[in-house]
Amino acid sequence: PAPMPPSAPGQHPQAAPFMPQPTTAPDDLHYRHQGSRIHVAAHQRGADATAVGQLATQIPGFLVSLAVVSAVTLPLFGQVLGPLLLLAWLGSGALVFHRPTELLFARRVLKLRPPLAEERARLEPVWREVTARAGIEGDTYELMIENSTGLNASAAAGHIVGVTTYALNRIPSSNLAAVLAHELGHHTGGHAWAGLLGYWYSLPGRIAWAVARGLVRVALAVTRVFSVAATGMLYLFLAAVVVSGFMVAWYITIPLLLAPYLLAYAGRQGELRADQAAAALGFARQLTEVLRHFQAEEDAAKAHAMAQGKRLKEPAGLAKLLSSHPDNYTRMRALEPHLLRAP
Repeated sequence: PAPMPPSAPGQHPQAAPFMPQPTTAPDDLHYRHQGSRIHVAAHQRGADATAVGQLATQIPGFLVSLAVVSAVTLPLFGQVLGPLLLLAWLGSGALVFHRPTELLFARRVLKLRPPLAEERARLEPVWREVTARAGIEGDTYELMIENSTGLNASAAAGHIVGVTTYALNRIPSSNLAAVLAHELGHHTGGHAWAGLLGYWYSLPGRIAWAVARGLVRVALAVTRVFSVAATGMLYLFLAAVVVSGFMVAWYITIPLLLAPYLLAYAGRQGELRADQAAAALGFARQLTEVLRHFQAEEDAAKAHAMAQGKRLKEPAGLAKLLSSHPDNYTRMRALEPHLLRAP
């Protein structure tokens, strides 16, 4: 977890040794829209270039998944039920925007929960200020809580905004607003629903690939028991299959190989765009503070590892291209123009 950001002088005095520490951080947010009429933007959600890029990158995976689902449903369920099941799978992506399904997904998969009354009283005023500055109806999105000691938040599916208990209770309201504004930027840019939609439609292909790899491992293990020649023949057969795939369907196999790198690039661009959206709402300084704390936490972890004679593994070479988030310094540099324009 990131350390607690320092509060402004006089806002969070040191308690006496016998007194308990406050359970919530200072409320230092300037509620400039409180009690005033709020202009609501015409578009509550959208799809920017990052979201479109995510979807385009997933097209080869979708085609593979379509082939897999067709190969399973049509032969097994006949000419009547098979096509219906295939159409049902094609239409299942609409559940990304179905709020009850999203809430079930958030609770079961993401381990989020509805906020308690005390948590809602802390969270909702901050969220209303963020959405008011963006011209967004606050009720468009569902606020949820993750029990975690880490400073983090998340944007999921079409309506979910999750925040950790640490971020809710341990950082000042202005920094919490910056984190929430960043997640709102993911939603208004379409990053959350595009990422989940692309993942869902590529899932059958991923499962088929995992099964194929498992079968290959089993086959190699079996052939090694019998003879080296059998193992060599299997390797030759697999190589022939790969080469045939490149020759016959290169327009699918090559994009499939590039897809992880393109998706990671789209993810990094999405983070920068969400940062810019938060900065445009007046939270550049607060978001920079949060990023500085993230960097301080990383530096402390590296120093601790070095003191113990260890080295933290860091991505290098092509592995760096698979990172879904830019490094903290890149994000802070991108926010600097907004800091210079701030009054």
